[in-house]
Amino acid sequence: MIRTLVMLGFWAALLPFAALLGFPWTLITGNVNFLYRMGMWGAGTGIRIAGIRTRTIGLDKLDPAQTYIFMSNHVSNIDPPLLLPLIPRRTSVMAKKELFKYPLLGRTMRFGSLVPVDRGNRESGIAAVRYASQVIREGINMTIFVEGKRSFDGKLLPFKKGPFYLAEECGIPVVPVTIAGTHFIMPKQRFAIKAGVATVIFHDAIEPKDFGSRECLMQKVRKAIDSGLPPEVQERSVVISGDRKVL
Repeated sequence: MIRTLVMLGFWAALLPFAALLGFPWTLITGNVNFLYRMGMWGAGTGIRIAGIRTRTIGLDKLDPAQTYIFMSNHVSNIDPPLLLPLIPRRTSVMAKKELFKYPLLGRTMRFGSLVPVDRGNRESGIAAVRYASQVIREGINMTIFVEGKRSFDGKLLPFKKGPFYLAEECGIPVVPVTIAGTHFIMPKQRFAIKAGVATVIFHDAIEPKDFGSRECLMQKVRKAIDSGLPPEVQERSVVISGDRKVL
């Protein structure tokens, strides 16, 4: 509990600086880069203050000049502030539509090219894919937690289809990402943080020419993410009458 409060306290202390420096600069210049760097530094520093250490694998294989769609699993509230600062260059994410209704926050999120989405509305989901494709064409990465919600036990949940429509439409490389360890550091429905090491694996990028069908791309991403999870939560498959079935 103390670790969580220390982390949240640090982020709360950082907010006045963002309000006095970052927000005005962004609103005056229309350039979100300064505020983005401040936010990413704050996120990463808060994680370290809470006693969480990050081990990265495969990050050096990414081309910093290339735009990617990063597709990651999701088991903990700590995943976003852990992963996003690691992404080369700026990345956008999908955020709850309701957050955009707050005047200052909403305007800044729009400057940051965040994508509003209403997960309970199919038409909103289609609009989010279209908006995200525009963001990507501006050279901004997109980071998506493809399960759409956090897993209770660390095992992969069914994937949302939207990210794969987006990948097909944009035709840019997809990087599967596995986050392991955060399920033990801060599992779903627990406020307290345990000190520990989280591993973030950036798997080989899947190039557009290798996508295949949408279902095929989904299977490739799922297999890559699953391969980086602890053995006890990895999916097992058996062959029954020539058909492969996941258990």
